[in-house]
Amino acid sequence: MKPEWHDLHHSELSTAQLYQLLALRSAVFVVEQNCPYQDVDGIDLLGENRHLLGMLDNKLVACARLLAPQTASEPVKIGRVIVASEARGLSLGNRLMEQAVDRCEQHWPQHNIFLSAQAHLQRFYAGFGFTPVSDAYLEDNIPHIDMERSAGA
Repeated sequence: MKPEWHDLHHSELSTAQLYQLLALRSAVFVVEQNCPYQDVDGIDLLGENRHLLGMLDNKLVACARLLAPQTASEPVKIGRVIVASEARGLSLGNRLMEQAVDRCEQHWPQHNIFLSAQAHLQRFYAGFGFTPVSDAYLEDNIPHIDMERSAGA
């Protein structure tokens, strides 16, 4: 199974795509990880922010949010990285991150790429060239670590 990838500016999201995106994020981050927090944070539909969607049979199975840099020196931010529970084990996490890094380099080639990783995934993200830039910290009661990849790495 090979997903169809959609790299969309937030203004290009259909109502159905936005609904699937928010439903998947809620299912994984709030329900599955038992972490009540405000996922709809007002950032999804700002500026040049983009969404990467992985679709199988018209169903959203993987997604990531790409936050455009606000200044020339600020990094691009990859966040809300998710593979749906029913699609895990298909290497979609790897494909999703390959796509996310490629799209960040395409849209913002001179910028480093930043992400706030759940600490247990540090080795996974290191495989894509990310290195730690902070100590571990708690975010929503889950250990995280900030990681960054240099532009053109």
